Amino acid sequence: MNNKEVLAKNLGIKVSQVEAVLSLLSEGATIPFIARYRKEATGSLDEEVIRSIEKEYTYLENLLKRKEDVIRLIEEKDMMTDELRASILACEKLSDVEDLYRPFKEKKKTKASEAIKMGLEPLAKKMMSFPTNGSMEVLASGFSCDVEKAIEGAKYIIAEWISDNAYYRKYIKREIWNHGFFTSKIKKNAVDEKHVYQMYYDFSEAIRYAKHYRVLAMNRGEKEGILSVSLDFDKEHILEYLESKIIKNPNSFVCNDVVEAIKDSLKRLIYPSVEREIRADLTENAENKAILTFQDNLEHLLMTKPVKDKVVLGFDPAFRTGCKLAVLNPYGNVLEIATIYPHEPKNEKEKSKEVLKSLIEKYGVQIIAIGNGTASRESEAFVADAISGTPVLYNLVSEAGASVYSASPLAIKEFPDLTVEKRSAISIGRRVQDPLSELVKIDPKSIGVGEYQHDVNQKELAEALGFTVSKIVNEIGVNINTASSSILSYISGLTKKTIDSILKFREKKPFVSREEVKSLAGFSDKVYEQSIGFLRIVDGENPLDKTRIHPESYALATALLGELNLDIHDLGSEKFTSVLSQVDVSDMSKKLATDVYTLQDIIDELNHPGQDYRDKLDDIVLKSDVLTIDDLKLGMELKGTVRNVTSFGAFVDIGLHDDGLVHISKMSKQYVKNPNDVVSVGDIVTVYVCGIDKEKEKVQLSMVKE
Repeated sequence: MNNKEVLAKNLGIKVSQVEAVLSLLSEGATIPFIARYRKEATGSLDEEVIRSIEKEYTYLENLLKRKEDVIRLIEEKDMMTDELRASILACEKLSDVEDLYRPFKEKKKTKASEAIKMGLEPLAKKMMSFPTNGSMEVLASGFSCDVEKAIEGAKYIIAEWISDNAYYRKYIKREIWNHGFFTSKIKKNAVDEKHVYQMYYDFSEAIRYAKHYRVLAMNRGEKEGILSVSLDFDKEHILEYLESKIIKNPNSFVCNDVVEAIKDSLKRLIYPSVEREIRADLTENAENKAILTFQDNLEHLLMTKPVKDKVVLGFDPAFRTGCKLAVLNPYGNVLEIATIYPHEPKNEKEKSKEVLKSLIEKYGVQIIAIGNGTASRESEAFVADAISGTPVLYNLVSEAGASVYSASPLAIKEFPDLTVEKRSAISIGRRVQDPLSELVKIDPKSIGVGEYQHDVNQKELAEALGFTVSKIVNEIGVNINTASSSILSYISGLTKKTIDSILKFREKKPFVSREEVKSLAGFSDKVYEQSIGFLRIVDGENPLDKTRIHPESYALATALLGELNLDIHDLGSEKFTSVLSQVDVSDMSKKLATDVYTLQDIIDELNHPGQDYRDKLDDIVLKSDVLTIDDLKLGMELKGTVRNVTSFGAFVDIGLHDDGLVHISKMSKQYVKNPNDVVSVGDIVTVYVCGIDKEKEKVQLSMVKE
């Protein structure tokens, strides 16, 4: 099979779909564009599959190139055989190719290479013929060194031969993986003050079933010098296996020396490298799963339903430096900034209450967004008391990454005259109004919805999270007249130059047509094609400009409306929607000589022009009174928001300072393999209190009513 066939088989799709994606990518098409506007070519593959094709094809091409290089290098030594060539071409991993190439590789100075220089290779070959007549003394005599040195050198050569045998290495690696254990112990004199790694002080888990989060935890403990991590496996069994394969004549007088060479090969050469490979495989697998969890959490967080058309007050809690308040109009523009000191050390509660009430009355504040950092619990109690008897509601907002954004060049450019804390209050308020637009300003790694995010490959993590943000931004689309440079940077095809062109144009006047974008600096035909479908003009001259319909399909949309006797200016009306809902897409696609994918997308958009997918989601939980751990009772039913999902469960915000944990075993009456199969970040869930630890201020929750 060629690489395209291998890829199609691995992904469970057709070769023609792989070919279509690779062709489009080679032409400069972006993943969001292909997923949205080239469904007819790909068979409606989504962004995840398209990205997999791109990544895995690159790996397979690199693998093929390495195979070709290795075959060439071995042929140059005139040592290639048909069997070896077939084995190399059959490899599915780079490490397998390297194992086959190992015997032919130019080696640096080794004990074996030194022995070969001494002319001891013939002795090693004689020993591996397992003679029965004679003795080691006679066999090893006549060389340039004494008998003892000669035997020692020959054993080094045999040990390297064994180590270079790809078949033996493959067996040993498989044996350790399938039957070995991943273990950890606390190091002597190690100090683990907070007992973070207590469960790993004497821990063992089957390698093949090792949980990815435990692998990452043990790796971190090892890195911090607290744990000693190793692989435990049956070395005697592996030794017996090699003896059975290598020793051709058990009656030979060389057997004891060959067994010693086998042991040396295992201990000095094979085990260290194979264990490194297995540890690397475990870590890579663990990192991939952790990154997928982070991606999934981030996607759902970015898809949190925005609170539209509300005046919001962002509240950044603090003790000594005071709480910063930022009143924002429904579009996120700052109306007023204030600082109050309701907590220690000033304790100006009444004065602070007057300031807060004054701002609420002056601007008609409807929602207060309180950051969940330092002093948040005290601030929540203060706010609940201040708004008592009013229709104002509040919401606790994750501050993760707010300080990162507030100190960034972007925030300084946006609010040059404000302190970091005041910018933070603005960011907290905007996170309620439009989570996506605000969160894209922050490095995704700083948003705080992952696990072991600092322990995984940072390049891989950044690429994966960047892909996730790009996917969501393009899926929802942006208003070209109001979108920030941050969110525009994720739009398909746009560059800094084209974004600057957009911002410069709209400083003078708003865009009224997608056509105007064509004339901007940097917008080649290709850039325009890749980006324009994701840029909306809400109140433009052409009603189609506010939809996801690409300008390349405007003629098709117009033809469809002509067939249905509909006027584009009635877009969104009840009659419009009623007629469209009765269209037979298959028949109409034949009549208009187009594909069903494009036509169905056009109909969906005409039915819901410019609809924000997030509007269909649950509203955020708003509160009017504070909940403390003392208010809780076992079995109490509560509504909460999922703030983070990990491999062992989900953290749910029920209104306390710290989120409660729903352990994976409490998520369903059925067995749950992956918490992400049950809940996602941002979900509103019903939970029941099943454990209260007032001393540690920890709450255990269940999603199953007892």
